[in-house]
Amino acid sequence: MPLALQAGLWGLLSGSALLLGAAVGWFVPLSRRVIAAIMAFGAGVLISALSFELMDEAWKRGGFGPVAGGFLGGAGIYTGLNLLLAYRGARHRKRSTPDVREKQQDKHPANGMALALGALLDGIPESIVIGVSMIEGGAVGLVAVAAIFLSNIPEGLSSSAGLKAEGKTLAYTFALWAGVALVSGLASFIGYVAFAGVDPGITAFVQALAAGAILAMIVDTMVPEAFEGTHDYAGIIAVSGFLVAFALSKLGG
Repeated sequence: MPLALQAGLWGLLSGSALLLGAAVGWFVPLSRRVIAAIMAFGAGVLISALSFELMDEAWKRGGFGPVAGGFLGGAGIYTGLNLLLAYRGARHRKRSTPDVREKQQDKHPANGMALALGALLDGIPESIVIGVSMIEGGAVGLVAVAAIFLSNIPEGLSSSAGLKAEGKTLAYTFALWAGVALVSGLASFIGYVAFAGVDPGITAFVQALAAGAILAMIVDTMVPEAFEGTHDYAGIIAVSGFLVAFALSKLGG
């Protein structure tokens, strides 16, 4: 199978977690603590992945200049777009807390599309990373895929609950998240095709750009939910996620 197609399928797999979360959010009243614990663990895994599989690799490819520029640029772009979406009702798109979702619904009674756009904002840089990770060696970064998968589950859960509260149908909700998952797969495909063979400095810049956006996303959307749901245990759960990802990265390499 061509590597570009493999990259797209890995991106589709990570995006499919949105559908899994949507199914849970629609049919199963899952405990807030469980969702928050998943979020905390996923945040730790993502931080490890962006540190060792993105920033470290970007440094080796391009040095400090492209890495610093991309990292700050990614965070700035994400923050700006996130602010725009926040005004449309997607501020708490990764929150599983019922009262937070209800307040969001009161302020933005028809925010389903904003939530979907928020998922794209979170998912596109993550998916591009999957494609770029396969450029050298042809092997996907499994730690990164696992981290992205974990971070998508609570987002699909929370957002599907919001769409259900808006009165959207089951078919509409799952078609929406299936579309987002397909875009994630396409972004991974493009990430591989667009950057295979280009100057290493450009690839390094793109990796750092994605890393900056992901770190900003973690702090803005995942950490608040993780802390509110688990409180004093959020830190140790996140550290556990980081350690597991670190071990997989080093022992698997």
